Amino acid sequence: MATSSVSFKSREDHRKQLELEEARKAGLAPAEVDEDGKEINPHIPQYMSSAPWYLNAERPSLKHQRKWKSDPNYTKAWYDRGAKIFQADKYRKGACENCGAMTHDKKACMERPRKLGAKWTNMHIAPDEKIETFELDYDGKRDRWNGFDPSSFARVVERFETREEVRRKYLKEQQIKKLEEKQSDQNGEGTVSDEDDDEDDLKVDEAKVDESKQMDFAKVEKRVRTTGGGSTGTVRNLRIREDTAKYLLNLDVNSAYYDPKTRSMREDPLPDADANEKFYEGDNQNRISGQALDFKQLNIHAWEAFEKGQDVHMQAAPSQAELLFKNYKILKEKLKYQNKDAIMQKYGNAASEEALPMELLLGQSEREVEYDRAGRIIKGQEVALPKSKYEEDTYVNNHTSVWGSWWKDHQWGYKCCKQALRNSYCTGSAGIEAAEAAGDLMKSNIALKEATEETPEQHEEKKLATWGTEVPQDLVLDQKLLVESLKREDLRKKEEKDERKRKYNVKWNDEVTAEDMEAYRLKRIHHDDPMRDFLH
Repeated sequence: MATSSVSFKSREDHRKQLELEEARKAGLAPAEVDEDGKEINPHIPQYMSSAPWYLNAERPSLKHQRKWKSDPNYTKAWYDRGAKIFQADKYRKGACENCGAMTHDKKACMERPRKLGAKWTNMHIAPDEKIETFELDYDGKRDRWNGFDPSSFARVVERFETREEVRRKYLKEQQIKKLEEKQSDQNGEGTVSDEDDDEDDLKVDEAKVDESKQMDFAKVEKRVRTTGGGSTGTVRNLRIREDTAKYLLNLDVNSAYYDPKTRSMREDPLPDADANEKFYEGDNQNRISGQALDFKQLNIHAWEAFEKGQDVHMQAAPSQAELLFKNYKILKEKLKYQNKDAIMQKYGNAASEEALPMELLLGQSEREVEYDRAGRIIKGQEVALPKSKYEEDTYVNNHTSVWGSWWKDHQWGYKCCKQALRNSYCTGSAGIEAAEAAGDLMKSNIALKEATEETPEQHEEKKLATWGTEVPQDLVLDQKLLVESLKREDLRKKEEKDERKRKYNVKWNDEVTAEDMEAYRLKRIHHDDPMRDFLH
C-alpha cells in the first residue's frame, strides 16, 4: 500500500513496493495495518488511501476518509412545548407591553391584544416561556418524526374506541327490538328461549353485522379513465358490452372521426339512417340538448351579466348565478307578455275568436248619410278620416297652421306667416307684409345691379400708393412727380454717405407728398435683405 510519504525512492524500492502490493491483492502477503491496528483492504485505490500532504501522515491510514470532525453540540432533541420558567407578579421593565412576559416583545406576542396591556393594568402577567436553541445534525434536520409526542395519539385511540362502543351499543339495541317484535308476533306460539341463548344470538348477529360492514368497507371500485382531461370515473360510465362500439357503426374512412383516447365521436356516424332506429347520434347531440344546453345558457348569462357590472361568477358562486338567471328568465317572460298585451290592446288581435264587424271587413254599412250638391252633409254622421301614426293638427310656437302647409321656391313653411324656418314663432300678417317688402327690395336691388353692369364706366389706369395698410382707396400718384421724388431721394442718399457733398444752407420743407413717401419706400434699405451690403 502506498503511503503519503513524499520522500525519494529508488528504482529498486519502487519495484519492490509494486510487487508487495500485487502480492497483497493476490492474498500471498498479509494486508497492511493502519494506526489503529485495523487491516486496510489492498484493493482500495491509491487516490482514496493516500492522505493529503498537509496531514503529515507517517503511516498508511484511512482516517482522513472517515468523519474525523464531530461536533458535540449536535443533538436530536426537540423543544419543550408549552414549558414555562418563571411567573412574575408585576410588570417588569422591558417586558411585553401586552401580556407582561420577558421572553418576547409586543410585536411578537401571540396572545389576543388587550384593551389595556399589562404595562398599564399590572394584572394577569403571563409567565415567561422556555426558550431553547438547538443545533441539529444532518439526520435531525431531516427527521420528519423529530419532536413527535406519542402520548398525543392516545386521544385519537380514545375517540375511536368511544365511537366503536357507541356503535356496538346501537346495534345491540336494534337487535333487541327486532327480537321483541318477533316475540310479540308469535303470541305464545313458541316459548321464549333462555337468556344465555339470547345473548349467543345477539353475538352472532353482531358478528354478522360487523362482517358485512367490513366487507362494504373493503370493496374497491375499479376506476378507468373516461376523458382526456385526466378525470376518472367508475365502471358504470363504460358502455354496455352488448352494445355495438361507436367505431363499428360505420367503417367508412370518411365517416365520423373517432378518438380512441377519449372514446368520443362528435358527429353522427349514420346521418342518413332512420332516427327511430338509431340509438346513438354522436356526442354533439348530448352537447346541444338536455341540461347541457341549459348549463351553456347559464354560463353565457353569467358572462354577460359580469360585463354589464353584475358581481356574479359561475365558478365562484354557482348558486347565486343560477338564481339570477332564474329571476332574469321570469322578468323576461313577464316583459314579453306586457309588450304583447300592449300591442294587442292598441292594434287588436286578428287571431282571436271574436268575429270582426261586417262594416270593418267589407267597408260597408247601413248608415244613411245625405249630402247636398256641394258635398256638405245634410243628414247623418260624417265618416271620420283615418289618422296616421304621426301627430296631426298640432300647432307649435303660436302658429295657426301646421308645418308644410305652404310651399314656395322649393321650400316648405307655415301658411299663417309664410316663414320657411321650422323653429320660428308665428308673426302673423305683419310677418307676411315684411316678407313681401323684403322680396320687393331684393328684386329692385337685382334690377339696379343688372342696369349698372350693362354700362360700365371707363377709368384711366392709375398707379396707387403701396406703402402701409391704411391708404385711401381713391389715392393716385403722379408719375412725373414720382420721378422727381426718386431723384431727390437718390441725392439725399449720396449726401448721407459723403459728408463733403452736404450743403450748408439747407432749406427744410415739412410738407411730404404721397410721391415722396412712395420714393422713400422704394429706396429704403431692408435690414433683413441678404443683399443689402452689396448696394451702392
